[in-house]
Amino acid sequence: MIPKNLFIIDLASTKLNDEDVQLLSHPLVAGVILFSRNFANWQQLQMLVQTLRIAVKKPLLIAVDQEGGRVQRFREGFTQLPALQAFNLLSEEVQPHWAKEAGWQMAMEMLALDIDLSFAPVLDLGHECLAIGDRSFSSDPQKVVDLGRAFIHGMQEAGMAATGKHFPGHGSVIADSHKETPIDIRSKKQIFTEDIKPFAELITSNALQAIMPAHVIYPACDDLPASGSSYWLQKILREQLQFEGVIFSDDLGMQGAAYLGSYIERCEKAFNAGCDLLLLCNNRLAVEQVFAEFKLEELSHQNALRQQRLQTLYKHRNNVDFDKLQQSERYRRNKLFLTELQQRWQQFKFEPIIDPTQKH
Repeated sequence: MIPKNLFIIDLASTKLNDEDVQLLSHPLVAGVILFSRNFANWQQLQMLVQTLRIAVKKPLLIAVDQEGGRVQRFREGFTQLPALQAFNLLSEEVQPHWAKEAGWQMAMEMLALDIDLSFAPVLDLGHECLAIGDRSFSSDPQKVVDLGRAFIHGMQEAGMAATGKHFPGHGSVIADSHKETPIDIRSKKQIFTEDIKPFAELITSNALQAIMPAHVIYPACDDLPASGSSYWLQKILREQLQFEGVIFSDDLGMQGAAYLGSYIERCEKAFNAGCDLLLLCNNRLAVEQVFAEFKLEELSHQNALRQQRLQTLYKHRNNVDFDKLQQSERYRRNKLFLTELQQRWQQFKFEPIIDPTQKH
């Protein structure tokens, strides 16, 4: 059978048009990812999400990258969430508490607008990579485990599933996979003893409902980017680490995925490698081409398993009112502290906010 509910695609603007509705209603579509270009203010965003829910006559997974720091699609009217590295400005004793509160704050704001999922947290190690930088908690694997677990606890308390990224680790290459395919030349031993540790420990404790692999090649292990590698997704992630959740591809429109071939080849290879859901963004013509040419099939039991995994990603909390949320003591306290922390971090770095993942 032809796979159903496979792709996550994007929108061009702040309003939904007939072409959007037609494409989102396609059997291959599972959901939509929102970007800064889809946002004017929270009232408009709420209306856009409501329109999506009504106009598309099937369940849609509505997602966003709302990590904090330089990767935060919605800013005006929302908490200025700190970059994950910013928690290092705090004393060791309070870092887990505020990491948890940041996860809760982010998730509650998104859920209050009926957005199911933010692709978070980043579990990569280190800060040298152009694509990662201060998006990472630390270069210390155990600290990433501890703060990542705290952030996830906050998300899950709010009612949002957690997505660990970018498996098996994007932090040890300099190149930006939005612009090229990075190659990590380290040994297999180093990758497995360091970078994989946060993913492995959080999988073991059932903290992650989804994982997003990297568009990075690790020649010591396999000659394909992890996002299109059955070695990484099947042998390591499914069999060795026994991960049973959703595997997302990262955006297959990124230059890092170009190593896999044309747009249709990228999608087919990522799907065959083991991805449950495929992101294809920022190129509507490519989406239309792929939908016209995608001919792969899957067995009915495989499709059923993917649909079962997909169901775990929808929000687990209903009736969160954004106005009431903003009046709660916990929310107001968090907003003040987290905003101040990000401002302190920006002053500490003396850098403007530049989002490496955003296409406006």
